Amino acid sequence: MAEVKIEDVVYHLDREFRRALVETIAQVAPNADYDEHAAFRFFQKRVYRHCSVWESIPDDLVRK
Repeated sequence: MAEVKIEDVVYHLDREFRRALVETIAQVAPNADYDEHAAFRFFQKRVYRHCSVWESIPDDLVRK
């Protein structure tokens, strides 16, 4: 099994994750009034809370 440092993955993909979060909120709560940056920071904290620093992933999900 390979391991990834989840905080670095989220940091590296922050633009993509933020866009996905904004699109998700727009779809499920179209009239919601929220701060995009605050929502993403909250999401990041929850990811770090629910994941280990290093997460194991199957080798076939990693390409080098």
